[in-house]
Amino acid sequence: MAEGEIAPSFGTVLKDGFKPANVYVANNIAFFDDVQAFFRERSAAEKRYSAELSAIAKKYYDKKAKKSTSLSVGDTPTMTPGSLESASMTTWSTILTKLELVASEHDRLANEFVTKIAEPIKEVAIKLDAQRKRQVEYAEKLEKEKEAQYAALQKVKTKYDSVCQDVESKRKKSESAFDKAKAQSSFQHQLQEMNNMKNTYLIAINVTNKQKEKHYHEFLPEVMDNLQDLAEFRTMKLNGFWSEATQLEFSMLQNCSGEVDHMAKEIVRNEPQLDSMMYMQHNTGAFQEPPDKVFEPSPVWHDDDSMVTDEPAKIYLRNVLNKSKGQLGELRREVDKKRREVEATKRAKQRVLEGTEQTQDEFLVLTQLFLQQEDLHQVDRKRLTAEVETSTITSAVGDVTLGAKSHNFKSQTFKIPTNCDLCGERIWGLSAKGFDCRDCGYTCHSKCEMKVPAECPGELNKEERKKYKQERQELANTLLKPSTSSSHVNEMPDLTRSNTVSSVRSGYAASAQRSISGPISPGDDAPPDVPNTRPPAASPEPSSVPRKNRILAPPPPAFMSEVPGSASNGGGHQEQKAKMLYTFEAGGEGELSVLEGRELVVLEPDTGSGWTRVRAGYKEGNVPTSYVEILPPTTPTALVPQHTGQSGRPPSTYSNSGSSIAASTKKKGPAVAPRRGAKKLQYVEALYDYQAGSDTEHSMTVGERFVLIKEDQGDGWAEVEKGGVTKSVPANYVQTV
Repeated sequence: MAEGEIAPSFGTVLKDGFKPANVYVANNIAFFDDVQAFFRERSAAEKRYSAELSAIAKKYYDKKAKKSTSLSVGDTPTMTPGSLESASMTTWSTILTKLELVASEHDRLANEFVTKIAEPIKEVAIKLDAQRKRQVEYAEKLEKEKEAQYAALQKVKTKYDSVCQDVESKRKKSESAFDKAKAQSSFQHQLQEMNNMKNTYLIAINVTNKQKEKHYHEFLPEVMDNLQDLAEFRTMKLNGFWSEATQLEFSMLQNCSGEVDHMAKEIVRNEPQLDSMMYMQHNTGAFQEPPDKVFEPSPVWHDDDSMVTDEPAKIYLRNVLNKSKGQLGELRREVDKKRREVEATKRAKQRVLEGTEQTQDEFLVLTQLFLQQEDLHQVDRKRLTAEVETSTITSAVGDVTLGAKSHNFKSQTFKIPTNCDLCGERIWGLSAKGFDCRDCGYTCHSKCEMKVPAECPGELNKEERKKYKQERQELANTLLKPSTSSSHVNEMPDLTRSNTVSSVRSGYAASAQRSISGPISPGDDAPPDVPNTRPPAASPEPSSVPRKNRILAPPPPAFMSEVPGSASNGGGHQEQKAKMLYTFEAGGEGELSVLEGRELVVLEPDTGSGWTRVRAGYKEGNVPTSYVEILPPTTPTALVPQHTGQSGRPPSTYSNSGSSIAASTKKKGPAVAPRRGAKKLQYVEALYDYQAGSDTEHSMTVGERFVLIKEDQGDGWAEVEKGGVTKSVPANYVQTV
């Protein structure tokens, strides 16, 4: 190698070839067993004189021939130019050749071979293999960290998709809810949550990409270089043992001094880096770095990879940036400190390897260097994460922490009912954990912490805290008050998103235009007045027909009848009709409660399970086949509004114990076999007494149990069943048992 030229390293040349390099180093360390076995057997052979020495030389020639390729260029070389025997193997061949000339070794030399060569080789091999295993464990840890980072990114992606799905659900619900203002407020909160989750997802992508880059360009190459150092250190120690054995022979075999000199020259020529260079030459291949992660839009909420920078998003980003910036300075100082420690230990290792420093044990230095590199890696990962978060946010919205007055939050478990100052909801019951500001007393849910504006007024006394608390609660409650405008639908934000899950469904506006003659007046779009109570009915599907102005969502199919002579849904498909012979009440997930005499549309006929999947109005589910009568085909009809005499929506599917049912006598249907895969019942227990405010709610006493039908969907209410009657109760007044 030319003077001044930097020798190539495993990390810069082989990139991610850790596994084959590890096998290469392991094989060369295991080769120590052959070397020490050689000297032990030679010691015994010296006592049997030259005949057995020749036999041993032949034996190790054969073993070398089998392992020469693996020890020189590895088990799977990518190319095989020139000789496949490394410098160490060439030196080894020279030693075996000279062994055939040494036939007069006596007993003292045999003893020295055991005490000065074989035993030290065994100890060095054990230490070298221990160092190699440390590197292997560290490499596996790096790989797990990389996979964990990818898994964490996927979790964030899954959560982002879930939040997008929730936004879609809230949007549907807001279009058909009785309390438009409350539903719209819930939708807006969920939309902000989605934007925050999207930003978190984008940040996670950048962090993952940076961690990936660090993994392949610094962490993994560093481990590869450590393997190379270990391999070259092995060669250096091997040369030392061979040199010592040669010196023993030289002092005892004057008649073979010429041959021994030749062996010594061969060993000197075996520079530690020669084996590594040969291995690299035969194993250099094309390295393909994994591509950077990119933003993947949710399948139900089409979006691009730009950061959301509206005011609520800036609040969230400001809080994230404030937390990252607070850690960044300390992490940078810690990284610089640990990097200096690593560089100092590397210099000490080099002095030990060169023999200029004899006071330190080389294995202790290598162990110390490994531990320092591991500590540096951990801190540097944290620093990199904080830097990427900071740069990502500042590049999108600038340094929004300037002038911010962040709250001095402390984690808190609220023992008494307390309202969140951000969303106005209770911090109580099943979600009692939250935060309060030590200075101004601001309280919020754990989920709301990062959405709280950085507007802390500072330390306040008791009266000032009470005043600010009242003002914040009034501001939060304004989002829950109903609108005074006559039109509820037109007050909703103009959502420009298209092609979501609902966009595949046919629009009511288009079907109404085909089946109803005459223009639609603005007054036709207004929903009927409803009492200010929680609506128990499910939300109908929204329309996705392209239009510039949003119109009122269509009434559910339960309010539609068919007029002869018109095509159903504008198509020629004939739907299979059926009729309920008996009233059926759903008893498990996927089942549908239907009254006697109700007409149905068969979606999936019975396949032998005893159940038929049907649609009743806009609801779908399974009913017992024995409860259904299949009707003969009829002429396709078009949907027109029915005059039901009701001003609101139909009652909830679960509300099966009202006055209309009590007034009639239900026919009892045949016994129904349990449906396979039915869900076990889940129960809740009342935490407090509660008096129902309407006939859609259950009254409760402390300790009373109910069957949980539907968990809180974000509106603060849960559907429970008691005595065959399903109604609503406040979600924070019950707990699962």
